[in-house]
Order: sequence, then C-alpha cells, then structure tokens
Amino acid sequence: MLKLLDSDNYKKWDAFVEQQADATFFHLSGWKDVIERAFGHKTYFYYIEKNGKVTGILPLSQIKSPLFGHALCSLSFCVYGGIVAEDEESYAMLDQEACRLAEQLNVDYLEMRNRVQKSPDRPYKELYVTFRKTLDPDPEKNMQAIPRKQRAMIRKGINAGLVSVIDQDLERFYQAYSESVRNLGTPVFAKKYFQILQDVFKDQCEILTVEKDGQLIASVMSFYFKDEILPYYGGGTDQARAVQGNDFMYWEVMRRAVDKGVKIFDYGRSKIGTGSYRFKKHWGFEPEPLFYEFHLVKAERLPDINPLNPKYRLFIAAWKRLPLPISQIVGPWLSKDLG
Repeated sequence: MLKLLDSDNYKKWDAFVEQQADATFFHLSGWKDVIERAFGHKTYFYYIEKNGKVTGILPLSQIKSPLFGHALCSLSFCVYGGIVAEDEESYAMLDQEACRLAEQLNVDYLEMRNRVQKSPDRPYKELYVTFRKTLDPDPEKNMQAIPRKQRAMIRKGINAGLVSVIDQDLERFYQAYSESVRNLGTPVFAKKYFQILQDVFKDQCEILTVEKDGQLIASVMSFYFKDEILPYYGGGTDQARAVQGNDFMYWEVMRRAVDKGVKIFDYGRSKIGTGSYRFKKHWGFEPEPLFYEFHLVKAERLPDINPLNPKYRLFIAAWKRLPLPISQIVGPWLSKDLG
C-alpha cells in the first residue's frame, strides 16, 4: 500500500533507512521537517507498506520559483536521493507515483538524485561526481594514503599552530561559511537553516572549528550516518589560505571520525573540473559519477541552473563584491529556491 509519511511513522521510516545498504543520510525522515521549516517548500515523503512492513521509500520536495522554475526533486538541498526499495514491485509503485505527481503538479521536471544509474532510458546530467573513501583505523595510515603534496599542506597547518575544537553554537561556523560562499559568488543560506539542521539531527550533527591563537580560521558542519562521516557545509576566512586552514580542517574531521570508529569519509559532490573537484582529487579520492535522472514534464530540455552556466557569470562576479552583511541578508532569499 502506498502511503504518505506523517510524524507518527518517522521511526518506522528511519528504521528502514538504517537497514538498507543503499539508503543515505539524505533519506532520513528529518529532511521532511528541515525542508518545510527552513524553506517553506511542500514535501511528499512516500513509502510502501506490506503487512505492516516498509518495503520502499521515496522522499520528494517541490520547489516553485519565479526565477529558477518549478521542480519536483528527490531530494532538494541534498546530494543523494531517489527510491530505496527492497523489491521491484515497491520500486515500480514509487516510481509511477512520482511521475504521476509530477504530471499532476505540472512541474517542469522530476529529478531523481541517484548515486547509481536506475533508469537508463531517462536522461541524466553528467555534471556531478561524488568522492568517497574507506578509512583505515590507524590515523597515520590515513595520513600516508594522502598524496605527498597534500600531506605537506596539512603539516603546514599543524606547524602553524592550528587547533580544532568542537563548537556547540553556530556563530563562528556561520561567519566562516558565509564569507567563503560569498567569495565564490554563491548566495548564502540563512542561519535559520543551520539551526534547524542542528535541531533535527542533533545526535548526528557536529561543528568542527579551526582556530589559531583563539582566532577563527575555518569551520565545517558534518553529519554522522551509520559508519560514515559527511563534512557537508564549510568554509574558511581570509586567513585560512596562508596557514592551509581548510586542508588542516578536513584532516581533523577525518582524524576525529576514525577515533569514533567511522569507516567511510564522504567528501560529497563536486562539479567536474571545478576547484573543489581538484581539491578532493589532491587528497587521493577518486570521483564516482552521480546519476541525476530526469523525467521531463513541461521542460523540453534538462535544466542548467548551476554556476558553470555562462548566463550567471555576471551575477556571480557582482555577488563576490557584495559586503558580507548584505550577502547574509539577501542571499537566503535566493538560496531557498536553489535546492
């Protein structure tokens, strides 16, 4: 039976996520609350139940924007998504419902953010890759597995006297994150969004901040899921480059995660050929293609809403010059529709 998730069945949904090898952090029920509370978007979290047992799930969110179009996505603001099912019948029911809903809502397109190809007959974007790596229980072996030049960057941070601490509040993280994102020409998310992430995923969310002599250098918000660590949002201040603050920061995330028994480091997605893509390659991570598959409804071609699109070049250049306080005010108005 096809059902829509309500708060009474969050535990049942999440128990299924925990049991399925191909389910990700972004399939957890908490994202329903995050997207609705932080951005006000409508969500449709479908699941299949047979004899009281969940056999498949599909989290969907709808974004209707005058600037960026009308889309149904699994899942907005997340790098992974799509259907997770333990049998073909459950998978087919969820897939059919997603297409039916997309047609009913008259969206431009339905987007499934799969880690592996699920529907070869559907178009997909060869734009994003993800970087994941198995960690050794010995931190020194993880250090030695990093290519020599990148190890030198990390050791430069260590020798500069950088230290990492775990912050409980958002203040320093948000300062480093928003400064870094502004410098890239990208609209910043509202601080409210990160507060909600902390609230909803309080047992899985951690903020690691790098400082030197008490001064903020860099900060990152990571999520723990099963035996994985996902550093998801982060950034550095102007001082970070001189002391290799970002390199040191991600090493500290890795080192501390190993101490907790984590086995997989998920560096997240990057666009092919970008600076973040090269940065992760320098760590010895190999890119894995992501299959973002589309069912087109009103759209005649795949969407191209990303910073590599030439039509956004002038906007990005102008945004980089905005004073940080203004970018923190205006940015959330735009970023809430850039899922």
